[in-house]
Amino acid sequence: MGGRRRDGGRRLVVETDGGSRGNPGPAGYGAVVRDAVTGDLLAERSDYLGVVSNNVAEYTGLVEGLRAAAEIDADAQVEVRADSKLIVEQMSGRWKIKHEDMRRLAGAARQVLPPRQVRYTWVPRAENTAADALANEAMDSRTSRRRDPWRESTAPGDKVAGPTAPGPVPVGAGAARPSGAALHRGTGDPVTLVLVRHGVTPLTEAGRYSGGDTPGPGLSPLGQEQAQRAATLVGRIGADVWPDLPAPTSLLASPLVRTQETAGALATALGLTPTEDAAFAEVRFGEWDGLRVTEIEERHPGELRRWATEDGAAPAGGESLREVADRVTDALRRLAQEEAGRTVIVATHTVVVRAAVGVVGRMPQPTWPAVRIPPASVTILRLWPDDDLGPGELTAVGCPS
Repeated sequence: MGGRRRDGGRRLVVETDGGSRGNPGPAGYGAVVRDAVTGDLLAERSDYLGVVSNNVAEYTGLVEGLRAAAEIDADAQVEVRADSKLIVEQMSGRWKIKHEDMRRLAGAARQVLPPRQVRYTWVPRAENTAADALANEAMDSRTSRRRDPWRESTAPGDKVAGPTAPGPVPVGAGAARPSGAALHRGTGDPVTLVLVRHGVTPLTEAGRYSGGDTPGPGLSPLGQEQAQRAATLVGRIGADVWPDLPAPTSLLASPLVRTQETAGALATALGLTPTEDAAFAEVRFGEWDGLRVTEIEERHPGELRRWATEDGAAPAGGESLREVADRVTDALRRLAQEEAGRTVIVATHTVVVRAAVGVVGRMPQPTWPAVRIPPASVTILRLWPDDDLGPGELTAVGCPS
């Protein structure tokens, strides 16, 4: 079984994390268990917790990670790795636990395994990406994950704690039916396009329109964090997230600063070099660039609605949605031919993603704004070489903001 001590117990590592968007707010946790010697993934746990505090989410992740480790071997020596100094210091006995919820969860953790079998290590967030990704996946999908790879490879004579009922499996996270495998819309092999919107910028945070008129701005600190989270998710495509899809082999990016920075995070996670592609640049807003909606309405009454609903309508000095759709359609057709059977990642923008979804789904242009594209979200399209771009297969996954 690997990682076994002389006394028969195992050495396990529990990586755990939790988060709350709002503190308190919508929350979730993630935990993984690995063999301390081989690094093999043995178990994964995650769940959406409703509205709770960040600390409750982190402690819940700890409890569930320890329970998963105890199922593997109740005699194991366990190292818990967490990026929460609060958990590490409190569970190590160096800080007092004052809050009642924390005391209750800390007690639950100590009941899972005797404290003498567990030690706690603080790690930077960058070294806790697997648990972090699971926690964010739980918050995004509001579902749970329970995987036990160790049960699939248990050798004769190894301890098994008994059957475990799996929790609900979120769409795309190892679901039984491969994505669209039985729903071919054309001949040949499809290209899988993973469209990643950039993280927020100072203009996004200020509620101002930011188009393709100028290269900037770049990502804000929050936007950089969002891009890293999106990269963690995308880096798992073809492995433990949507394992039926081919692993990404190409990375394209709009030439704007915010998408280039997002592509940098994706490149690190994927081990790919990004290629600039102007076809995926954001719409040019012309005279509206940098303005809020109220300011556009004050200066150009009714024009924003006409741009969104009337074919060919464009802001002064800017682009119409039809122009955006035409260049995006040409790019999609090119990739369907050149990248058939592969997965291509594209760092791009809100209007471009809406146009791609609208074209593939044959949606009337006035309905495009109804498609929600949150910052650093991931939208997946599959196109066949002979596809007329409608209808295709669409999956949209929101990443944390």
